[in-house]
Amino acid sequence: MPGQVAVAGGVAEILGDADRDRSYVLMLDGVPQSHVDLDDPAHLEFEYVRRMGHVVDLVADEGAPLDVVHLGGGALTLPRYVAVTRPGSRQRVVEVDEPLTQLVREHLPLPRGARIRVRAADARAGLEAMHDASADLVLVDVFAGARTPAHLTSTEFAAQVARVLRPGGTTAWNVSDGPPLAFLRTQAATLRAVFGHVLLAAEPGTLRGRRHGNTVAVASAAPLPVAALTRRCAGDPMPSRVVAGADLDAFTGTATPVADAAAVPSPEPPPGVFG
Repeated sequence: MPGQVAVAGGVAEILGDADRDRSYVLMLDGVPQSHVDLDDPAHLEFEYVRRMGHVVDLVADEGAPLDVVHLGGGALTLPRYVAVTRPGSRQRVVEVDEPLTQLVREHLPLPRGARIRVRAADARAGLEAMHDASADLVLVDVFAGARTPAHLTSTEFAAQVARVLRPGGTTAWNVSDGPPLAFLRTQAATLRAVFGHVLLAAEPGTLRGRRHGNTVAVASAAPLPVAALTRRCAGDPMPSRVVAGADLDAFTGTATPVADAAAVPSPEPPPGVFG
């Protein structure tokens, strides 16, 4: 079921996954963006997406519906996951590339009964238009090509996320970085400037600065399920580590929060990292 379309970032195309029937990968100029299994929407192939799925599982009682905001749509992998694991959830997706969304809707139909509304807008502009305390969970996974735009990395942006969350709500961000992890450390400091509780979850080699990779940064005004998330991440096919508390203090070190005026995009991944 291949298909492609020109989008703001280049050319998006949907390719079949040779390892799984009715599974597809969304690519943007050769960079993998999303993986979807139409027969099993609860299957999360990408490791960082699996970690975000753990967050979805742990923020409320099993199966309880949530109000979820997704900044960045891609192939709507996590909205599909929420729809089948938490039936009745209301989900709002902000995706800037309307042709991309149309391509996904045409080739990768959503689960029956899914309550997913997609708005074509810049992620921050879409967030700023939302009501206060209107979401239980805000998931941030936005890339222009292979980089997160600068205006989605600042304390002002984090404050907008906090405004939209209900008391005790949770946010999870996909942060891409590599050695020496300066960007990841500033993102941790930025979230800690706005939220009382923050943790990072990533493959150990990424956290040690050995390779470029994706880290899931989780934040809330309420205590986070550190122990439960640690167990789940350790049991993944590619185990990951959770950093919180004193360990996060040590990891963040002298990094300082980043305001809009000084914000920069996430680093460009090295050549071949997606090969």
